[in-house]
Amino acid sequence: MDIFNYRRRASHEVRVGSRPLGGSQPLRLQSMTTTATTDVEASLQQTLRIAAAGADYVRLTAQGLLQAEALASLEQRLRAAGCDCPIVADIHFNPAVADRAAAIVEKVRINPGNYVDPARTFKHFEYTDEEYAAELARLEARFLALLDICRAHGTALRIGVNHGSLSDRIMSRYGDTPEGIVESCMEFLRICQRQHFADVVVSIKASNTVVMVRSVRLLCQTMSREGMDFPLHLGVTEAGEGEDGRIKSAAGIGALLADGIGDTLRVSLSEEPEKELPVARAIADYATARAGHLLIPGREAPDFDYCRPVRRSTRPVLNIGGGNLPVVFSVRPGLSGAAAAACLPSARPDFVYCGAALPTAAERVEGAAYVVDAPAWTGEAGTYPAFTPDNLFAVGACRAEAKFLFLSYPALNEEVRACLRLHPEMAVVAQSNHANPLGEHRALAHELWAEGLQNPVIFFGHYATATLDALQLHSAVDMGALVFDGLCDGLALWSAEVEAERRDDTAFALLQATRARTTRTEYISCPGCGRTLYDLQQTIARVKAATAHLTGLKIAVMGCIVNGPGEMADADYGYVGAARGRISLYRGKTCVEKNIPEAEAVERLLALIRADGREA
Repeated sequence: MDIFNYRRRASHEVRVGSRPLGGSQPLRLQSMTTTATTDVEASLQQTLRIAAAGADYVRLTAQGLLQAEALASLEQRLRAAGCDCPIVADIHFNPAVADRAAAIVEKVRINPGNYVDPARTFKHFEYTDEEYAAELARLEARFLALLDICRAHGTALRIGVNHGSLSDRIMSRYGDTPEGIVESCMEFLRICQRQHFADVVVSIKASNTVVMVRSVRLLCQTMSREGMDFPLHLGVTEAGEGEDGRIKSAAGIGALLADGIGDTLRVSLSEEPEKELPVARAIADYATARAGHLLIPGREAPDFDYCRPVRRSTRPVLNIGGGNLPVVFSVRPGLSGAAAAACLPSARPDFVYCGAALPTAAERVEGAAYVVDAPAWTGEAGTYPAFTPDNLFAVGACRAEAKFLFLSYPALNEEVRACLRLHPEMAVVAQSNHANPLGEHRALAHELWAEGLQNPVIFFGHYATATLDALQLHSAVDMGALVFDGLCDGLALWSAEVEAERRDDTAFALLQATRARTTRTEYISCPGCGRTLYDLQQTIARVKAATAHLTGLKIAVMGCIVNGPGEMADADYGYVGAARGRISLYRGKTCVEKNIPEAEAVERLLALIRADGREA
């Protein structure tokens, strides 16, 4: 693929009721109800609200045959209300329920990790090649029955892999790897291919955005190699809520959409489902608006691997690059008074660019190094000069220990290359005003990489946005991809309409969402569905209020056990619905307290953290 120029990945069209997806169809948006599916009236009203908010499809859980039968009544009442939005049955653990639902709804989602394989136990099993082949034959025999029903009723199918519910069989052979996640998909897709069943959508979801992006990239490569062009559904599962959930979703989903990957998407927030749709629309519109942009003539560095990226090797400049975590470079030219030094507690920038003049000592961010335009640099300790291609003639005479160069890809000429080669103490601040800033930023970093120039790169995202929400989503789409590519040594975000401290906070949140740098507590929480066993939103609020000071910890809040133990295996602690009014607590993927009363659960979680000596 061309990593510099946007082009939508080719896929074939799949029939989903009155709204096909893939091929030349627009990006389709979807969400999922949180009501009990057997409560048809509540599910109907919520489905209508979700559809009115802009969803092309609405998904409902079907844990058993009772829920599957309720979908028939819901479908009838939905059409009577004049709504043609297709509904999707979400199936776990029970193939018989999938069979029944496939005769009722327009699309069925099954999870390869628990469709035929038993629920994950985190146990390792040894399989001979013959035993493994026998398991695949058993899977195919059962799956063929579902395909026959789907074919007879014109029902589409989603093969939806969740990182948190990979089967023990897959884990035992492939490990907890993108390769294992992809193989879990491919086992089912190969059967569909052999059976000439094309109405299939495929998805790979994870709460870890790095795993999600790498796995989807690898899936695209694997499908292409095997002659498949199934459309893709995108999502970051258990993204959470609020700003962090939005940024995390935009980083994972947007990094793929910006490369033309994806035909339908869901933003999974621990909020009312209709609130997901405006966020999904904003991400989709921003990522696809770059279509038809002017060509970027980039060349890919020979050592870059899109599916298995590693961090570009750089020589450190101060604490930028090398083995250092990415820095936050605050852009604050012309600010004075309290605004010049303002910062949020968890978002104190590493560097501040102040433009043509240094602020007074009282107007500086405590602990930050300052970068000032080279003509105004006086040699003051803790300050460093910034150059542009127009004043490179002065670099040789400057005795600063570290220097910065504001540079765009079109300005990277032979003179600039020679200067960077002679001055390894210079860090690049990459700028772009191109319609596809991601592509142009990539082109600059890849050119340095291909030329063997090891100067670290800070990516400067300039956004003409009027709101903080837009800055968060747009920057996550572009900058998230650069972090996942291994190209990012630092971030700088600018929007004239957003306060400096909120721009910096967004940069730190983005680095945390992409697993590049942790500066606050991370929450992994599901969006809820008909399986959720407690008031998810109130519980998340209580857990956050009690644990927000635990910087660096990852805490999961999960509505039920379907994906809970798996998706939160990456978390330090987990709070999982076990039964109505009952909670189980986990340390990592190990359950340490079972079925405790919900009223006691938050305090018991805090007691567990204290007992482990992990409370600050």
